[in-house]
Amino acid sequence: MRLPRRPRDGHLLALDLAAALLVVTVYVHFAGLPGSAAQPAYTGPVWAGALVAATVGLPVAARRRWPVPASLTALAGAVAAALLDITREPCLALGLTLYAVALTEVPRRSVPVLAAALTVSAAAVLTGEAVVTPTEPWGGAVGIATTVWLVLGTGWASGFAVRARRAREADRAARRAERAVVDERLRIARELHDIVSHSLSLIAVKAGVAVHVAQRRPEEAVDALRVIERTSRAAMTEMRRTLGALRADPSGTAEAPLGPVPGVESLPLLAEQARQTGVAVELSVRVPEEGLSPGISLAVHRIVQESLTNVVKHAAPARCRVTVEADPREVRIDVTDDGRRGGRGPVGGNGSAGGHGLLGMRERAMTHGGTFSAGPRPEGGFAVSARLPQDRTRRTA
Repeated sequence: MRLPRRPRDGHLLALDLAAALLVVTVYVHFAGLPGSAAQPAYTGPVWAGALVAATVGLPVAARRRWPVPASLTALAGAVAAALLDITREPCLALGLTLYAVALTEVPRRSVPVLAAALTVSAAAVLTGEAVVTPTEPWGGAVGIATTVWLVLGTGWASGFAVRARRAREADRAARRAERAVVDERLRIARELHDIVSHSLSLIAVKAGVAVHVAQRRPEEAVDALRVIERTSRAAMTEMRRTLGALRADPSGTAEAPLGPVPGVESLPLLAEQARQTGVAVELSVRVPEEGLSPGISLAVHRIVQESLTNVVKHAAPARCRVTVEADPREVRIDVTDDGRRGGRGPVGGNGSAGGHGLLGMRERAMTHGGTFSAGPRPEGGFAVSARLPQDRTRRTA
């Protein structure tokens, strides 16, 4: 996999240009030095020495844009410098370009470039040192070639290590983004399920009442239709709010959410809606005066909403008690009823049994590091219990 190149910062290009000019200057200086016992003098024309210096150094300035051509050009200049006695250690500039090759190219392309650089540079050093103008025995020439290999290999290995680290970072970022998408899909599914399930359950119950009493007690049928109308409008408003939140963006140019996010203050309305379907709801809410955090408050609302929806669907007519208590440490939610339910198995901490509503309540509780359980009561009826820590302490559900 070829990694996308990062945006090229101007200061990095400036540093490369400065390094390239420094290398050119040093090699031009080498070309003008008198000879010594360890290094013969360059005897060619001045322009040729300057050309070799430019061929060795200038590719460093282009290594981030064209790493492979820059490395091959620097290699050609290094070979010429070794054979023309400008210097016998033409490796630093080539090592810098090999770093860029390993950083930006896949191994199947960067490894052949490294192999070519190691082979050709070693051959040039050995030829110049021991054949063209011998100044060292073969052992000394091999030592110089080994030093060249060490510098070139270090440059390539450094680039490869940075490339591997960036690949791991990109993989972790991709996994985080994928997980965020999955979490958001689950959150949206829970919101829509809670809204639609609760509203449609109330509508279905009141529609059934209207059908049965339409002939004998038309005034009760009218009352049922009024409840259906109010419930439908409330559901539409909440759906618009949820969809508006999904369409909103940070720039503020998209549609904004409509209405406040439901919370603990909306629990009396949920209880009243359940009462209209024949469920006698006893509601007890005890929370601090400063209230709960928005996330916890929404979770409490949704858990109570889904619990009452299940009572309406599976236990009505029944008596139901809803208790919400909060202290600085946690919020406790308990919903119990005395009705009978068909096809409702117990659900423990893993929430493996039951429908999507129970699973959604469990997921909401675990999102906040809490616990959740639901199941039949020994004395009859059903019980739902959730604990949401307010201090963000994670507990095993």
